[in-house]
Amino acid sequence: MRWNPYLHAIGAAAYIWGVGLLIAYISSLHHDTPDTFTAPIVALSLLVFSVATMGFLFFYRPAVLLLEKKREEAVLFFLKTLGTFGVLTLLVVLTVL
Repeated sequence: MRWNPYLHAIGAAAYIWGVGLLIAYISSLHHDTPDTFTAPIVALSLLVFSVATMGFLFFYRPAVLLLEKKREEAVLFFLKTLGTFGVLTLLVVLTVL
């Protein structure tokens, strides 16, 4: 399998969009219902899942490269992923404003 930092950044952005759309859809269905004890459980579960997903997309491959003593390649992979994600985020922010 070939690793691509640009696809990792696009995957992270797509995941965030998907979660955002899901939250907006669910809140539009349940806007008049009171919060229950399950709301914090769902929120924390989503947080843990999101951290694991972003951890994989941003840090797994660079960590493997570091363990293989390929420091320069690891740093470059991470910076490409982060930079691409930053550009995508900036495009969304500028589009919304």
